[in-house]
Amino acid sequence: MVSFEMNDRKKIGLGLTGFGVFFSFLGIVFFFDKGLLAMGNILFFSGVTLTIGLKSTMQFFMKRQNFKGTISFGLGFFFVIIGWPIFGMILEAYGFVVLFSGFWPTLAVFLQKIPVLGWLFQQPYVRSFFDKYRGRRVPV
Repeated sequence: MVSFEMNDRKKIGLGLTGFGVFFSFLGIVFFFDKGLLAMGNILFFSGVTLTIGLKSTMQFFMKRQNFKGTISFGLGFFFVIIGWPIFGMILEAYGFVVLFSGFWPTLAVFLQKIPVLGWLFQQPYVRSFFDKYRGRRVPV
């Protein structure tokens, strides 16, 4: 059963996730600084775990169709930690796209409802791209 109320644990989790994305962005801007990238990865993963819970996180990452993304993301994290940040971030980006490819149609609907950006995402070329993947996983 998923609860949608915002308790303190979920607020802290969303904050950690946001800081994780911010530190990862800073790590990329500062020419793949491995310290910032590692901190961003740790904060992002711990934030997701706090937001949706440990059991849901484990179920999400251990799904059979998510194994390729989980292994890519984990190997990318490992390569960032050992000092190969560019290769690690490439693997993490691939793993992120594979893991969260089921959410792209939901993201497309959300982006189409934003007042200024919605107009851009409702253009025929962009809309046909999103309609092509609606209701199924993005092939990898």
